[in-house]
Amino acid sequence: MRYLAILLFTVFFASSVFASHCPTLVHKIDEQLKTVQLDSATETRIKELRDQGESLHKQGKHGESVKVLNNAIDELDAAM
Repeated sequence: MRYLAILLFTVFFASSVFASHCPTLVHKIDEQLKTVQLDSATETRIKELRDQGESLHKQGKHGESVKVLNNAIDELDAAM
């Protein structure tokens, strides 16, 4: 029973951490988009990933949101 309680606490805590991390990543993408020059296809792709990540965050799918937003950041970094 104790292990179940620890597992549930860990899962709940991990969800909270991801939940607060998503808006930070969205803000980071927005700030980088203001300062970098990209071709239109790359910029569109990054904005789509950003919007998808924000949508997943609003749906409560924080783990998926973080993955998508990190992909957008990786593409931004590669394009710089």
